[in-house]
Amino acid sequence: MPGKPPKNKEADLKKQKKGSVRVETPAQSLPGDWLAFPVVALGASAGGLEALEGFFKVVPPTTGAAFVVVSHLDPKHPSMMWELIGRFTTMQVHEVVDGAVLEPNHVYVIPPNFYLSIFHGRFQLTEQEESPGVRMPIDTFLRSLAEDRGSSAVAVILSGTGTDGTLGLRALQASGGIVFVQDPDDAKYDGMPKSAIQTGLVDYVLPVQEIARQLKALLERHVTPEEEPLDETMPIVIQKVLMVLRSKTGHDFSLYKKSTVGRRIRRRMNLHNIKDSAVYIRYLREHPEEAGQLFKELLINVTNFFRDPEAFGALKKTALPELLNDKPDDYTMRVWVPACATGEEAYSIAMIILEYAEETNRDYRFQIFATDMDEASIGKARTAVFPSNIALDVSEDRLAKFFVMDDNGYRVRKDIREGIIFALQDITGDPPFTKIDLVSCRNVLIYMEPELQKKSSVFSIIVSIPAACFSSVLPRA
Repeated sequence: MPGKPPKNKEADLKKQKKGSVRVETPAQSLPGDWLAFPVVALGASAGGLEALEGFFKVVPPTTGAAFVVVSHLDPKHPSMMWELIGRFTTMQVHEVVDGAVLEPNHVYVIPPNFYLSIFHGRFQLTEQEESPGVRMPIDTFLRSLAEDRGSSAVAVILSGTGTDGTLGLRALQASGGIVFVQDPDDAKYDGMPKSAIQTGLVDYVLPVQEIARQLKALLERHVTPEEEPLDETMPIVIQKVLMVLRSKTGHDFSLYKKSTVGRRIRRRMNLHNIKDSAVYIRYLREHPEEAGQLFKELLINVTNFFRDPEAFGALKKTALPELLNDKPDDYTMRVWVPACATGEEAYSIAMIILEYAEETNRDYRFQIFATDMDEASIGKARTAVFPSNIALDVSEDRLAKFFVMDDNGYRVRKDIREGIIFALQDITGDPPFTKIDLVSCRNVLIYMEPELQKKSSVFSIIVSIPAACFSSVLPRA
């Protein structure tokens, strides 16, 4: 039978102030193996109940995973979603209570009018604001799940309108998780599936019942018996894989951190249900598209606008004043953003410079060189069109000031786009840009071994810039 939430839960929630909600629940000890089982997040909107029915009628109740359903619910009315799902599965189904600990082979459903996140195996509920802004509960949960579970996280994007889930699956895929999307032809509403597919970061596009079957196979592979060696993490295996990758793509990852490379290789092997590294190496040689996928995943092209807001606050309050205090009013600031991915970081820096110029009553300009090894990411960055989900990271004031509405979401203002040059570049071999005031490199050096860091064109130019000018925005690797 489905597990019912406490009878006084709704009354307890109403007593809480806005913000983080704390509901009085029986004390639960956090199990020591809370990372040992996967968590599967199912995001759904319009038409989602039909898709969820198809999924839970097929997926077995003993996979060893916890399932979390995050759907768009009417914030003004109680939801019976947890009870309806309970009719499709023999697993216990619960409406989430704040602070509850996840358990395997259970289903958890988000309550209405709340954002849901997970931290160290516990649920956290935050009441949604009453402002008319875009509500993206799926993105919010997927981001926290990626951080909490890493490669033990799975996202399933089902029927729905809009773009919710698109930004969250970027974080989840970058952490090593698996991404499923319902085939748009199988979905009652194809908006969310199509938006997810357009990212190029989806592992499987399948009808919903096939998703359940494929997920079952992957979950069976998740727990490796102790006697089975994880040989895909051995240095000799990594070296052989990277030799094949270099021959197929022309790019050398041999001096990237082996822990990161090993996790990516293991992820690709799991996706193909390959248990032997020799078999995977042969598969890599025989399938050029697999080399392309592994290459993309090693780049870890994940970012968002104003990521780590405190860093951008330090850029405006500390770095820019020091850089520009002796410059003329019409000075053009030259910035380099290596490993720019799809451009959010470069555009964010441009906006910060414009805000600083306005606040100081100056006419500062900028020329930003944004580079990346991935041609597809550079192409996306040049379009400067982003889904409505960016409202999670960009304030209403900045959306109004720096963007214009587009049929596909938000487009960066034309004059900002004209100040940024996007180009292909491999910082491990190509020369650096010169006469640069600021380097913002927050997503590449940390994945390199120290030897490669020092050889990179980024390092060669950093040593020529005063540390105070970039230390706030450039974490040490």
